[in-house]
Amino acid sequence: MGREVRIGGISKLNLFKDFPPERGLHVEPPSPMNQINPTDLIQAGVHFGCRVSRWNPKMAPYIHGRRSLIHVIDIRQTVRGLLRARNFLQKLASEGSQVLWVGTKRQIRGVILEAGEATGMPVVVERWIGGSLTNYSVIRSRLKRLEELETREENGQLATLSKKEQASLRREKRKITRNLGGIREMNGMPGAMVVVDPGREYNAVREARTMGVPVIGLLDTDCDPEMVDIVIPGNDDSLKSVRLLIQYLVEATEEGASSARDQSAAIGAAQRSDEPENHIPGDEPRPTRGNVLPPVGGAAAAAPAAPKAEEAAAVEAPVAEEAPATAEAPATEAEEVAVAKETGGDAPLS
Repeated sequence: MGREVRIGGISKLNLFKDFPPERGLHVEPPSPMNQINPTDLIQAGVHFGCRVSRWNPKMAPYIHGRRSLIHVIDIRQTVRGLLRARNFLQKLASEGSQVLWVGTKRQIRGVILEAGEATGMPVVVERWIGGSLTNYSVIRSRLKRLEELETREENGQLATLSKKEQASLRREKRKITRNLGGIREMNGMPGAMVVVDPGREYNAVREARTMGVPVIGLLDTDCDPEMVDIVIPGNDDSLKSVRLLIQYLVEATEEGASSARDQSAAIGAAQRSDEPENHIPGDEPRPTRGNVLPPVGGAAAAAPAAPKAEEAAAVEAPVAEEAPATAEAPATEAEEVAVAKETGGDAPLS
């Protein structure tokens, strides 16, 4: 048996010699979301750092010591970084924001792809294309080109072209899919970025900092912790170590997304319950139903109405004045008859 070594306040046998992480060491499944078991981290080899000659002095606060020219990462700092990252991702996912997962190392591409599929978030597992965040409009145009090529292939339009043209278009489609297929569903700036080995993904981290996107970094002792916002020190070369740490972050993201879905469903159910049983959509009372509509043409039509009323009154006035004259006519004829009798003349013929 090897000698006993204390790593991050936890007593453990000499894992460097007796239990190397790359020789079939069994890793238990991660604990529930509200618990992080340091023993699982040690068994997965999260505490293994880089060689002493490759270390970055800025990582000194995250290093517990060294053994056989290899730095030992402080597990307490790893747990602290995991807790901060999980709380942040859970809150971010509950608000409906996206998380971009970045990891281009060959041995961890499968882990990043699984994280993207489990959370439904965009991923980058191939070479980081410059301008993926800072020049997103051009990236969006290339994705539209990919959709156009897929549509032409589905419709059979490629079959009408020559073999050389078909091969050229299919080669273009494969290239766009390989480089940009992971961020195809990214509709805008992500809410955060999870990066494995920020030293290798320097361009991605620099673009994220330029666009104001928070960066959660899983970094080894040879990286610069000032490049990221939330530091998770750990072994970023081992598949088991990266899988365990990413699984913790995926669980937090899934929990936040599920709470967002439950909240939206509860709001929809509450809105439906407020409606009456015999409610017909579109039959709401209008607030202007009791108002009197203005005359056709508005104020312009109301202005000529006054002169027309005055003309009608002027026409009726002469008629009213002529009516008494017609009533006095019989009285004038009687007077003439009386005058004729008095004078002894003949009465005028009517």
